[in-house]
Amino acid sequence: MTHRPPASRVLIYSHDSFGLGHLRRCRAIAHALVERERELSVLILSGSPIIGSFDFRTRVDFVRIPGVIKLRNGEYTALNLHMGIDEILHMRASLIRHTAEVFQPDLFIVDKEPLGLRGEVRETLEFLKGCGVPLVLGLRDVMDEPALLAPEWERKKVIPALEELYDSLWVYGLPQVCDPLEGIEVPPSVRRKMVYTGYLHRSAPALPVPPHGIPDDPFILVTAGGGGDGEALIDWVLRAYEADPAIPYRALLVLGPFMQPDLQNSFLERAAALPRVEVTTFETHLETLMQAAVGVVAMGGYNTFCEILSFDKKALIVPREVPRREQYIRASRAAELGLVSMLVDDGQRPAARMAAALRQLPQQAPPSAVVVPGLLDGLPNVHRLAGQLLDRSRRHWRGPVALDAAAS
Repeated sequence: MTHRPPASRVLIYSHDSFGLGHLRRCRAIAHALVERERELSVLILSGSPIIGSFDFRTRVDFVRIPGVIKLRNGEYTALNLHMGIDEILHMRASLIRHTAEVFQPDLFIVDKEPLGLRGEVRETLEFLKGCGVPLVLGLRDVMDEPALLAPEWERKKVIPALEELYDSLWVYGLPQVCDPLEGIEVPPSVRRKMVYTGYLHRSAPALPVPPHGIPDDPFILVTAGGGGDGEALIDWVLRAYEADPAIPYRALLVLGPFMQPDLQNSFLERAAALPRVEVTTFETHLETLMQAAVGVVAMGGYNTFCEILSFDKKALIVPREVPRREQYIRASRAAELGLVSMLVDDGQRPAARMAAALRQLPQQAPPSAVVVPGLLDGLPNVHRLAGQLLDRSRRHWRGPVALDAAAS
């Protein structure tokens, strides 16, 4: 990367109405950027209610905007405040715009949702576009089934935004695994903006004290991600150990911070009766647990998949299929390539079927047995791409003038 004026700034938006995926991906990107660039600061805009539970490197910080949560009927509501959804979305949009005006980024990266939650980022995108700031949309390897994604994007008027506002689309994956826009009518001008980076490599932090609860014996890590929809996976694994106490390896279950308290309590009680099962509700350094495990059982969200590849772990993926088929599409493609094995939830979840899969897991080949060029090159490629945009961007900020104009 060539020399630039000092103290470049990157702003990252992650709407985070539910779960941990968006936040963890943005955090990994932010850390990689500041690790490679000493004169760079990154600010993350997030609605995650638990963003403060994570540690951030020097020169990475966050602004926590008021949270919202998606109800089962698809509607959104305020997470904590007694406010109508229109009021809170207006507040969020105003905070996002004001943060951009004050922070004055040299690059703006939007995670997954092109116009933000209910279009809350459009005004900020248009403002920064007028200031000459490069705009990037970051997409995970799989968005959703085309039959569902196409009408959603048409309703949100996404394609015009991709044509008119964004300078680049970074896909955090590889086309030989998944194309996030497969089956979507995308103009050639948008396709030309797409760059596949490879998956985002993860590493385990050097902790002075290992996380509490790591078994001394070899164990299988079972993770439900954020946990908000992971009860089926946890129940199935527990039933396997209840029916077959002689499964060779211990299990460490991580329930996730968004699992309902009554479900957490039920699972904790069941696990207490099983000598080969241990449970923790949340672990901010999940990478350390995964690094220590002999195998992983997971639902197969994007971040977990990156960690499985990064730590070269034998993995059994049990993907959800509703409300999005993202996990199923990713797991089936990865299983076809031989990177993981997959167990489809048939709704019945026979204990013997899961027990057999758990017994087989340590015997399967690790992901490294399959050669996929560039598979985990995501972070260095993101750094390279960000550097190119920062190098050729012309900064139009005039500090006090911009702020005075905004105030008026």
